[in-house]
Amino acid sequence: MNFKKPEFWDYSRLSIWSIILYPLSIFYLLIYSTIKLFKVQKKFPVPVICVGNVYVGGTGKTPLASEIFKIIQSMGKNPAFVKKGYNYLYDELKMLEKIGKIYSNKNREKAIKSLISFKHDVAILDDGFQDFSIKKDFSIVCFNSKQFIGNGFIIPSGPLRDSLKSIKQADCVVINGERNIKFENKINKINNNIKIFYSKYKIRNIESFKNKKIIAFAGIGNPSNFFDLLQENNIHLNRTYSFPDHHKYSQKDFDTIKKDETIKIFTTEKDYYRMNDKQKQTCDYIKVDLEIQDKEEFANLIKSKI
Repeated sequence: MNFKKPEFWDYSRLSIWSIILYPLSIFYLLIYSTIKLFKVQKKFPVPVICVGNVYVGGTGKTPLASEIFKIIQSMGKNPAFVKKGYNYLYDELKMLEKIGKIYSNKNREKAIKSLISFKHDVAILDDGFQDFSIKKDFSIVCFNSKQFIGNGFIIPSGPLRDSLKSIKQADCVVINGERNIKFENKINKINNNIKIFYSKYKIRNIESFKNKKIIAFAGIGNPSNFFDLLQENNIHLNRTYSFPDHHKYSQKDFDTIKKDETIKIFTTEKDYYRMNDKQKQTCDYIKVDLEIQDKEEFANLIKSKI
């Protein structure tokens, strides 16, 4: 599912489009709230850890889910991932496959049952905060410090899948990026018991970029965050190209990107998995690690839930 986020979703000022689309947001929220009210949550015999968001895309759920897998595995457990079985999520599935076993189904309940039948003892949901059919033992909501909640409106007039008040049902918030006391206070007013942690990306293959001009492109939730990460690491960007999230690249796309054969082109690992073999030969991807601040405290919090 290709989706390019409207720019007005992150405007600091009120947009005319947000006003026009607001009635649709009210209608969406009404349906959503009705479904939430009548859903019966199923409890499972294994702990269910949910890594979700309220802002649509680009909050770092999948890298965080991967780190949580490693943390839980280091505790002697046998975790596995649960992911919605949609074809357009192929890139995220490939990223998770590098870390551990995935159970994918359009129905998460069936995926968790399969996970249990194969003797896994912890389920890690990559997304699913808005799935009210599953009882979660520990829920994490992810944000990026460059967007937070955008203009604060519910889709389609804004980027939120649910009201920020939904974090009343969360146990933990992980913010990728810089600390923001104002946003922390906003969270604590809604849920005073919630734990707040920060994370950041660290580029592993930084040596590949030294003294080189590069072209960067990305088809993710917030491509600008990727470009900012490169610039923050003093990487010179000759040009950048943005595509919709989960974009399937064509040869025409690559002809546009690679106009100058002497300049190396790079993308994200997520984008790299959506390319064919020929396209992969012409570019490389940025290798990053997700570092969680206060990781020991974060790990102990997870341990207390499993």
